[in-house]
Amino acid sequence: MVRRFYDLPSLTTLAVFEASARHLSFKLAASELNVTPGAISRQVKAIEEEVGVPLFARNAKGVALTPAGEELYSVLASGFSKASDVVRAIKRGDRVRSVTIACTDAFATMWLIPRMPDFWRRYPDIAVDHLISDNAKDYRRAEVELRIRYGFGAWLDETAELLFDDTIYPVCGPGFAAEHEGVIAGGMGELPHLHVDWADPDWAGWEEVLLRAGIPHALSSGRRFSKFSVAVQAAMADQGVAVGWDRLVRHLIDEGKLVRLTELMIPAPGAYYLTTNNNRELSSAAVVLRDWLRETAERERKIAPDQMGSAKRHDW
Repeated sequence: MVRRFYDLPSLTTLAVFEASARHLSFKLAASELNVTPGAISRQVKAIEEEVGVPLFARNAKGVALTPAGEELYSVLASGFSKASDVVRAIKRGDRVRSVTIACTDAFATMWLIPRMPDFWRRYPDIAVDHLISDNAKDYRRAEVELRIRYGFGAWLDETAELLFDDTIYPVCGPGFAAEHEGVIAGGMGELPHLHVDWADPDWAGWEEVLLRAGIPHALSSGRRFSKFSVAVQAAMADQGVAVGWDRLVRHLIDEGKLVRLTELMIPAPGAYYLTTNNNRELSSAAVVLRDWLRETAERERKIAPDQMGSAKRHDW
């Protein structure tokens, strides 16, 4: 047998491993590659036998990468990303520069997209592709160069740069506010709450807000939504009180579609970060978008929430 020039496993096996590692799921990798989960398992077993160490740790919840698996995935993801950039550039003949940015549905619809016209006007030659997902696993896709994350600034193989922090306060529709005129912060636990059930553990909900603010309350079922933007729509329709994130809802308050209810105001436990892959050099288009985000965030940091000076603040 002729020895492979780079002494690597087959490209098919490497592609199977990369997809499995990116999804942390053999089933999702099989769906992406249009093969059976059994075929994925066989390819993973083959590459593990070839390198001589386990690349995945199997458990009741699925699979996780071993240290060796993390190391191999990091290199492959970087290499595949660079190859993808080159192929796209060849296909378009470098006529158009493009960049892909990933963020949540809430951040995209309520912060990023309303500000993007300024970028499009200033840089009409750059095409921005938006990967909008509340599943952070999607942010590891090969085409993603920039990510905006909410959290505490630490993600595997990513460099995080603080964009801005945030402030939380109760919000509702004008009609709901009129019906509950005179309510104080201590009575927030008795009102109908609009909950957001989201997979991100850093996203503070009603239970945590009331607990941190020291407000007595019973565990409320309320109305539940899988997206923050939909919970905000329900609040504007006078269906209850939502946890308002100032950076995301301030424009709705300015437009009179939402109203702050009571003086309660607390700093959000996390912040918004711009992150990049440690193992990938940014394209020229990504550098331009990154710099524009920095500039926009700097302006944002100078804007304090309404009544910040007089409102009662509760520190975490």
